[in-house]
Parts: sequence; structure tokens; C-alpha cells
Amino acid sequence: MTRDAKHPRKIIHTSQAPQAIGAYSQGVCWGNLVFTAGQIPLVPDTGQLAVGSFEDQVQQVLRNISGILAAAGSSLDDVLKFTVYLTSLDDYAGLNAVFNRYFTADPPARSVVQVAALPLGVTVEIEAIAVTH
Repeated sequence: MTRDAKHPRKIIHTSQAPQAIGAYSQGVCWGNLVFTAGQIPLVPDTGQLAVGSFEDQVQQVLRNISGILAAAGSSLDDVLKFTVYLTSLDDYAGLNAVFNRYFTADPPARSVVQVAALPLGVTVEIEAIAVTH
């Protein structure tokens, strides 16, 4: 694979999100776009899963994504699209409750997909595509 010298890939690495536990990067910038890896409700400082309600877990995921975006020169306000993976669409209302608090006007595009399982048995994983400044 060749790389575009005008827009080289930049790998994002930050302590404000869980460390990658496989062959992937927390985030990758290409031009003025940043793509995050899927984030689960791991607390970066402890490496443990966040405890609490489903909504608390979604908030932890968004904090993780926010940390990656900040390291890339972006923010949740700059997200163009989220892809959300849920193990049960019964959690859709809880997801919307959290997103409605974070995105009060002009929310980004979003896809929500029910999947059979997620890493570490969690119920939610979210990835984002955002613009950088």
C-alpha cells in the first residue's frame, strides 16, 4: 500500500483513553479527519470497566472518545458520524437519553447496530469520525 505524502497518516496515542489491547491504534488522522477505534466503557486510569447504569457506561465511552479526539485536535462537537454497537436494542432509549444531553443541537449522523457480543462482555461500543482543527 502506498501512502499519500501530502496527507500522511498520524497515529493518535493518549492516556486520556484506554490503551489499545490489540493490533490497532486509538485513533488515526488522515488530512483533517480523525477516526477513532471503537471504545468500550473502560476507565483509562484503572483499566477496569466502568460500573453503574447503561447510561453511565455510555458516558464513559464518550469520555474515552473525547480524550482521543482532544489528542487529535478535535472534540465531540466536531464529530461527523458515530457508529454504535449494542448487544441489545432494548438499550436504544438509554443511548438516546445520553446523546440528547451531549448533542442538544445539530447532532452528528449516527448508526446503531445490534451485535451478538462485544469485547469483555460489555453492552456498548462506539466509534467516531470527526474533523480536526
